[in-house]
Amino acid sequence: INTLSFLTEVSLIIFHQMGQCALQCSPCDFREHSKLMRLQSIKSQILSILRLERAPNISRDMIRTLLPKAPPLTQLLDQYDPRVEEEERASTETIITMATKPDQLIQEQLSTCCLFSLSPKIQPKNILSAQLWVHLRPAHVVSSVFLQISRLKPSRAGNSTRVRVRSLRLDIDTGAGSWQSVDIKSLLQTWLRQPENNYGIEINAFDSQGEDLAVKSAEPGEEGLQPFIEVKILDNPRRSRRDGGLNCDEKSSETRCCRYPLTVDFEEFGWDWIIAPKRYRANYCSGECQPPGTAGPCCTPTKMSPINMLYFNRKEQIIYGKIPSMVVDHCGCS
Repeated sequence: INTLSFLTEVSLIIFHQMGQCALQCSPCDFREHSKLMRLQSIKSQILSILRLERAPNISRDMIRTLLPKAPPLTQLLDQYDPRVEEEERASTETIITMATKPDQLIQEQLSTCCLFSLSPKIQPKNILSAQLWVHLRPAHVVSSVFLQISRLKPSRAGNSTRVRVRSLRLDIDTGAGSWQSVDIKSLLQTWLRQPENNYGIEINAFDSQGEDLAVKSAEPGEEGLQPFIEVKILDNPRRSRRDGGLNCDEKSSETRCCRYPLTVDFEEFGWDWIIAPKRYRANYCSGECQPPGTAGPCCTPTKMSPINMLYFNRKEQIIYGKIPSMVVDHCGCS
């Protein structure tokens, strides 16, 4: 998507409506109208950039079930930085994909299996790291656990064959479950180069008594503990020009083009599918660039910056990435 073209189209619509308001509104009314139009453009912009026709229908109850209670996600939330100050350096995006059950026919052929629907953003050459995270139930006694990850593929006889990917020996204590991670970068690259061979993986974690401690699906009491893949990919750097401009507050009597503060609250939108940030400082532009009622330049953003966002897409995959042009840094007449 051409973000600049999209913003230009949105701006033309907004400023046409603002121009109508300018002929008959007071400065305070004009700013309020600018604010409402900015909020509407943010909604449209996010959906357009994420290629969504409408906001994903994910409720807070669903989020409690889908959101992994796992180290990579809690670290993102604890250390979350809603603003990215430097756009000119290369950045990374983290994509978290939960395991899903295969359809009944495949499940009968491949026994216990976890499938992963990979984002098209993930390509063999842009993967920085790929980790499979598996939660192990508490052991009844202190013992060694053998965590085995196998790649599945059907055989000509209709039965499944298993290709061992990783086998780890772990010392597990009693009393509490634990998350374990396995490097699967090579496996992921193989899947991407040969997608027809992606029949999922089999996960086992047998203790000394032969009990399988691996959580493989979100059964009652184990919501958020199903396996998932955490993939970090490399993004292309962006560049932006740096312009100055006036900064005002809502009590300002300034009539010239100026940047005003605006906080966007996604919960007020009813957008529970955005995990973080729940709110952020977006700002907006308002003011005169020429005498009211005359044609000429409009008060528009001259510099915008992105935010990092953690969200569910329509496939219920968790995405952590940069959303461009979400914060107005400077305003000017153009």
